[in-house]
Amino acid sequence: MKKIFRIKKKIKSFIFLIVCIFVFLSQSCSQILNALPMENYQNEIIIEELRLKVPAQYKEVWLKTEKEIWEPWLSSNDGFSGRQLFWDKEKEEALILVTWKSKKLWKSIPMSKVNVVQQKFEDNVKAALNLEENPFELIYEGELDQQR
Repeated sequence: MKKIFRIKKKIKSFIFLIVCIFVFLSQSCSQILNALPMENYQNEIIIEELRLKVPAQYKEVWLKTEKEIWEPWLSSNDGFSGRQLFWDKEKEEALILVTWKSKKLWKSIPMSKVNVVQQKFEDNVKAALNLEENPFELIYEGELDQQR
């Protein structure tokens, strides 16, 4: 009787182990099946997300310089689709969302050209505020994929 009880207990443990393995494998496989390779995103709309520290006393200079320097340059790029500027009063942070027609077009812009525009932006800000350094620290940069 004890042998039968032990065998039943081992069979139950084995079945439980098989069920756990099946559940684990089906979960990990479904995530792999639903994930899209990165190259599929190359031709889809993408949004560049930038967060900057913008102190309240410099907000107007930041907005003015953004419009004078970045807007014309961005508009001259084929992949550019639009841009939104936000400012959080409590955190004194700016959020810039730049919409690009595709990641491929966005990433095809040489960093050397972006750096030239960024330097012009910083030079204008420092001159306008009579400062030695750019007061607008980059906090975060990332990208957002449009959801369907």
